[in-house]
Amino acid sequence: MKQRKLILTSALFAAGALALTACGGGSSSSSSSGSGSSGAKGGSVTIYNVKPQNPLIPTDTNEVGGSNVLDNLFTGLVRYDPTTAAPILSAAESITPSKKSEFWDIKLKPGQMFQDNTPVTASSFVDAWNWGAYAPNAQLNSSFFTPIKGYDDLNPADPDGDGPKTAPVPKVKTMSGLKVISPTEFTIEFKTPQSFFRVEAGYAAFFPLPTSFYKDPAAFGKKPIGNGPFQLVSGDGSTGFVLKAWAGYQGADKPSITQATFKTYTSDTAAYADIQAGNLDFMDEVPPGDLVNDQFKKDMPGRFISKPVGLIGTLTMPSYDKDYQDPILHKAISMAIDRATITKSVFNGSYIPATGWVSPVVDGYKAGACGVNCDYNPTMAKQLFAQAKFKGPFTISYNGDRTGNKEAYEAICHNIQNNLGASCTAKPYVDFATFRAAVTSYKMTGMFRTAWQMDYPSIQDYLEPLYVTNASSNDGKYSNKTFDSLITKADGQSGAAANATYQQAEATLATDMSIVPLWYENQSAVWSSRVTNVKTTPFSTIDLTDIKVK
Repeated sequence: MKQRKLILTSALFAAGALALTACGGGSSSSSSSGSGSSGAKGGSVTIYNVKPQNPLIPTDTNEVGGSNVLDNLFTGLVRYDPTTAAPILSAAESITPSKKSEFWDIKLKPGQMFQDNTPVTASSFVDAWNWGAYAPNAQLNSSFFTPIKGYDDLNPADPDGDGPKTAPVPKVKTMSGLKVISPTEFTIEFKTPQSFFRVEAGYAAFFPLPTSFYKDPAAFGKKPIGNGPFQLVSGDGSTGFVLKAWAGYQGADKPSITQATFKTYTSDTAAYADIQAGNLDFMDEVPPGDLVNDQFKKDMPGRFISKPVGLIGTLTMPSYDKDYQDPILHKAISMAIDRATITKSVFNGSYIPATGWVSPVVDGYKAGACGVNCDYNPTMAKQLFAQAKFKGPFTISYNGDRTGNKEAYEAICHNIQNNLGASCTAKPYVDFATFRAAVTSYKMTGMFRTAWQMDYPSIQDYLEPLYVTNASSNDGKYSNKTFDSLITKADGQSGAAANATYQQAEATLATDMSIVPLWYENQSAVWSSRVTNVKTTPFSTIDLTDIKVK
């Protein structure tokens, strides 16, 4: 599974979505995803999910298996409009920046509660962010707090980088840039301007936590207590989680259903069979085999949706491995990949070959950012490969619980073998959680699958969290000082100026191609005959607020 002075409006997002449709990503839906007039109030639905990588702690969850659940248990300072993805004030009554966006004042709506009947206060946010930023807690989303003044004090530099020495224990546990003014007000002081913060503020890393969390974080991760529209009743990552609508929720986005079960699958084909049999109510992605000739539309007439969403697939080089630090090699591999054929043969044309690192659905997208490096050019690829130091053998790792991955990454390996004359093996992991655990512990000895589902609607979210040095989702440990400085500059700008600088930063990624763009993903989702008023968000997730049981 992240925006600058892009205080994004619904009009901006819609413009990006239309641009993608014009590129060939058709959109169709049925009357079942209508206005909400049909269906009864109450009832239970079952949702397809994959095993989360980690326990359900907001600052340690940056993948879809966990976020699908957490995003319904919590509400942040803002939430995102399920149709446009525009930020809407939620727990916050106001979020006010200074003129330069270095200082932000946050006022909360009074009277809000957690699901254990304790109050949501300014300290609920400040304490959670400090805990998430504190280095010894080793949270995956820690880097989201990097811009806050005092973050460096909680994260002392490691004296020898990845060497045997360890970083010193921080002398403090709180960031100086966070100040509690009253039970319903706190302030944030950033090291540099962060004009996009209002857009970012709904991401899971910024969720509040109740005081009970700090007594036993491990226990909390098994059964989190949130402040959102649903509360967790039972379950675990291996089987799934049962959520029920929380009667105490005060937000405007109250669900019509009374219960939602996120069921864990290790096979998307098994899930699809359950949809057809009526044992599963919603699946956010159709197995590639059922995309062929639009078979899913025949299987579920009137119960599907196909539309562009903020998803992009990439191939990442482990920059921490000396064999994968050569830009010439990276470019050779990229030019050897026949994206057009793979997206057509494996994904039935529902995916679009990528020409850069930013999804076309967000404002600021620029076609062709990758340049010639994303063109299929076997001749040039072979010439470049002749100059590369490392000749393989190559491996590409991926999670094997989604059928399309096997076909896609075996096809890429065949491209490498045929066009470069090098050995390549596609290496599956048993499931998404196991695969991500290996990725985030930096144990990859070859290339590996990466994909990004936006956390919030901004060009920044496709760049900073993924490619800034030591960022939370920088899986390959990519580092480029020019890129970092351009991102910092863009963060303090707004509108067209910010977009232009973000685009400059994106262009620098083409200099070494450590992350190879593969395809922009369209969503094809299906649902059972039991439910109606089914809608998916621009994040490709189901909108549990509007779904109803017939």
